[in-house]
Amino acid sequence: MEATFEQKIAKVISVLPNKIKIEVTDIEKFKLEAERFSVGSYIRVSDSEDCALICIIENFSIQKEGSESQYILEAMPLGFLDSDGKFTRGGNNIAIPPTDVKLAKIEEIQTIYEAVEPIKRFCFSNLTQEKEINVPVNGDKFFNKHIAVVGSTGSGKSHTVAKVLQEALAVKNNGYEGLNNSHIVLFDIHSEYKEAFPGANYIDVNNLVLPFWLMNSEELEELFIDTEANDHNQRNVFKEAVTLNKKKHNPGVDPKQVTYDAPYKFDINEVFTYILNKNNNRKNKENKIVWKNTEGHEFEITSDNINLMFEDILTPAGTSNGPNFGDFLNFISRMENKLNDKRLSFLLTGRVKTISFKDTIKQFLGYEIEGQETPTNHNVSIIDLSGVPFEVLSITVSLISRVIFEYGYYFKKTFNDDFDKTPIMLVYEEAHKYIPKIKSSKYNSCRVSIERIAKEGRKYGVTAMIVSQRPSEISETIFSQCSNFISMRLTNPEDQNYVKRLLPDSLGPLTDSLPTLKEGEAILIGDSIVMPSLVTINPCEPTPSSNDISYLQEWKKKWADVDFEILVNNWK
Repeated sequence: MEATFEQKIAKVISVLPNKIKIEVTDIEKFKLEAERFSVGSYIRVSDSEDCALICIIENFSIQKEGSESQYILEAMPLGFLDSDGKFTRGGNNIAIPPTDVKLAKIEEIQTIYEAVEPIKRFCFSNLTQEKEINVPVNGDKFFNKHIAVVGSTGSGKSHTVAKVLQEALAVKNNGYEGLNNSHIVLFDIHSEYKEAFPGANYIDVNNLVLPFWLMNSEELEELFIDTEANDHNQRNVFKEAVTLNKKKHNPGVDPKQVTYDAPYKFDINEVFTYILNKNNNRKNKENKIVWKNTEGHEFEITSDNINLMFEDILTPAGTSNGPNFGDFLNFISRMENKLNDKRLSFLLTGRVKTISFKDTIKQFLGYEIEGQETPTNHNVSIIDLSGVPFEVLSITVSLISRVIFEYGYYFKKTFNDDFDKTPIMLVYEEAHKYIPKIKSSKYNSCRVSIERIAKEGRKYGVTAMIVSQRPSEISETIFSQCSNFISMRLTNPEDQNYVKRLLPDSLGPLTDSLPTLKEGEAILIGDSIVMPSLVTINPCEPTPSSNDISYLQEWKKKWADVDFEILVNNWK
């Protein structure tokens, strides 16, 4: 026996653009044999054409009329189900007055989600209210557009990211074995994901090779110049030294192509020597800057012998101070500290001077590199940033991101017919740490690189997944470009309001549940999913090493000794 308008069990008493009110006189008969009936359940509101509006119950209230109880349900329209079973988003097509109200059947709800074309279905979750219903997204739309994964600590972000990526590595067409063609670069700031992807291309500070000569002008200046000081003399002499040194080390290249930003090799120590000499120049009586060679003869620097400025610390022959004499002492001190800092060896010394441009790119994209002990390809490259000094964290992320974006750009330019052959996803864990909303020169290069990916990356097969526990602290330009959201529990009111403003749908009370979601639950929304849904993320296997420490259980154990000798040596 079905609950219908004619039976006076349930009837629509109000229809608004984003809300429907339903009066139920007998709640037991209305829910019939449903296993669960609560806020979040789906109902079906039909018209005389037997077309239905699928709604989700937001809240209910009880009204007393004498001894009778009436239930008032408030439901949010999600989409329209026509007589052919086709579902479309929006709630304005229902004829007035609606004639039938009943709970949606599981088969109907599953049919709605199965509207995604089978070949494009990508699934990593199920409905929280109806666990047996899988919630597929359109995989092309999901990965082709930027994704935001947000949630407070302990909400299950890392497991969600791991599950999504593990599923991406597993999907493949029939007829081949081995790796599929997925290309994922994951910036892992807390060293969590190595266990979740045991076959990944794992890069940490010990084997990362990130050549300084690949940096653009903004990244170089952020590393070596006190950008807050706004010293134009420092910028000018540094630009001059770098450009001239690139021309010195690339004699076979057209000098017009060798610019400050061009990715040609140069020697940073020679640039340092050049600046030392510039800081020490002196003029003679004829007002010329002159130097003294080993034989004691004076000479001037010209375009023919400019390389002498890079090769050794020259002896000034003049008697009065030349231009910029002594102006660069702070700059020299800062630069010297950077060049002698062993923590920055992955940027400034060793293999960075010998590695090729090609191998640098292949290192990040997971392609096998000739000469490796066991050359192999990898779907996932994990860039473990936990050992990268914080002061160069944003530069590191900026440089890798920019190189991968430009790879996509030049791939399209070079192989126009097959430009979509190697689509890449960049996953930014704890993104608020290096692309903050604050307009600080310290993070400017990183913000510019990732904002460019957010705005233009899709054209060149480069998309981003932004993962953060503090979405309100991230550049709005980046978040506003995200078309798909996995929003998990958020306890900070500022973050909740920020996410509500950015979500492309007006979800009302569905987003009000953000602070009360359980671990592993999320609001899944975007143009890749048939309708906004409260889902439970499926467990990932293996899991990232992000489990919370069992404090009380550890404290109950016997006192544990620590080998401070080993710890301090590693620290140093």
